[in-house]
Amino acid sequence: MTGKVYLVGAGPGDPGLITVKGLKLIQQADVVLYDRLIPMELLAETRIGAECIDVGKLPTKHRLSQDEINRLLIEHAQQNKLVVRLKGGDPFVFGRGGEEALACHAAGIPFEVVPGISSAIAVPAYAGIPVTHRQITSAFTVFTGHEDPTKPESSIDYAALAAAARLGTLVLLMGVSHLQDITTRLLAEGIPPETPAISIEWGTTPQQRTVEGTLATLPEKVQSAGLQAPALTVIGEVVNLRAMGLAWFG
Repeated sequence: MTGKVYLVGAGPGDPGLITVKGLKLIQQADVVLYDRLIPMELLAETRIGAECIDVGKLPTKHRLSQDEINRLLIEHAQQNKLVVRLKGGDPFVFGRGGEEALACHAAGIPFEVVPGISSAIAVPAYAGIPVTHRQITSAFTVFTGHEDPTKPESSIDYAALAAAARLGTLVLLMGVSHLQDITTRLLAEGIPPETPAISIEWGTTPQQRTVEGTLATLPEKVQSAGLQAPALTVIGEVVNLRAMGLAWFG
């Protein structure tokens, strides 16, 4: 008899932002394979006897390869276990959830996706920044600053991002260590240097820190402040709303 794998989004950091369905599955699980950036308080919700396995990845060091994680999911499910794969944010937003779901499908393992609140919207909200605001922008674009190193070349189209910035907000995930290079490329594509920008470290948690500037000045300010991953950057006029009374957290 085969068990089932649940790809559960743990949310952006605040443990209170887990979904009701996600929390119930954590409480019922036989095995929880969890990432580095999940709220660790959630592991205290597991039942007595449940196995919790750390499969988290550091930016420069992986405890297990993705193939090894896929193998663990399949092996535990084949033992008729309820397996929770607990991932930061949302499993299908830069979370490799699609890869893990495909691996389960190929192995004949039933799976279910339990969406989580993505840091792309939650972290700006905790910093007092709505990614859309009808007087300012009706669109936002999310992109990553950390691509698969095995790809032959970057798939990020900076000209397209610059065009998107003219229409709305840009949200950069996992890009704090490459912020200077990323902003230089965006500036080269015509985004005005005075465009408001902010980087947010450990968003939605008590450790949240923010550094504000413009597209031209932000990298130096971030470096001076010592901001490190996990951090997110928002670029666009909506950043100015923070100073108009929306900085509610912290």
